[in-house]
Amino acid sequence: MTRVAVLMFPGTNCMAETADALRAAGAEAEIRRWNHRSAKMSRYDAYVVAGGFAYEDRVRAGAIAAKHAILDVLVEAAALGKPVLGVCNGAQVLVEAGLVPALEPGHVEVALARNRVDGWDGYYCGWVFLSASAERGFLAGLPSNLPMPVGHGEGRFTGEAPLFDRLEAAGQIPLRYANDDGSYACAFPANPNGSDRAAAALCNGAGNVVALMPHPERAAWLYQVPETLPGPWGERRRRARGAELRGPGPGRVLYERLVQGARAVGGLR
Repeated sequence: MTRVAVLMFPGTNCMAETADALRAAGAEAEIRRWNHRSAKMSRYDAYVVAGGFAYEDRVRAGAIAAKHAILDVLVEAAALGKPVLGVCNGAQVLVEAGLVPALEPGHVEVALARNRVDGWDGYYCGWVFLSASAERGFLAGLPSNLPMPVGHGEGRFTGEAPLFDRLEAAGQIPLRYANDDGSYACAFPANPNGSDRAAAALCNGAGNVVALMPHPERAAWLYQVPETLPGPWGERRRRARGAELRGPGPGRVLYERLVQGARAVGGLR
């Protein structure tokens, strides 16, 4: 069975539900602390850096956690093509560690800045829609118009315009905030943080390392979807009864793709 390590740091708080979502996606998920022996960490097929508030977001979100030696394991895993996913605070850690977008590996090239968009400034919690455009990596072929919850105060992917031109051209913006018609969202609340190019996620060049701000583990089961949500998933939730509510939600597919990607890499080695 595919083994996935869910990494936690002091202040991480989404590791249990992340592990549950991975198990539902067919993985053997184990929660591992930041100080777990690095020599034993290389045996995993994929890695997820869970969300929360590592080190209380001191200095800036993800900055302290990104300095731990455990990140060297992720660097090695990324080089081998293993899937690495950072969710919310985990995304901030990957960016601060230079794993994403990794145009020049090890360098911090983009910022996850404080939310700032017309109509909102600061922490935001709610549901958004995502448009998928990944061309490579474990998110390739992901369905579009996926609803997913967000909950963050520093989720605005931003940087110099030429850099984002380069990322866009290279296909390193695999998920974007979208409006109901599928167009990229620039306005609040469809875009909850004002991210450049409506980016909800960035990835490395190979697509196997993804920094994602929305929380798929909070949408891994149908019962987690709000009954008031517009679109097909909301309709499915309103119609569901009994055991149907324990069926997969829209976030499950991201973990299923990560597991599939890990199996594919394992088969090539």
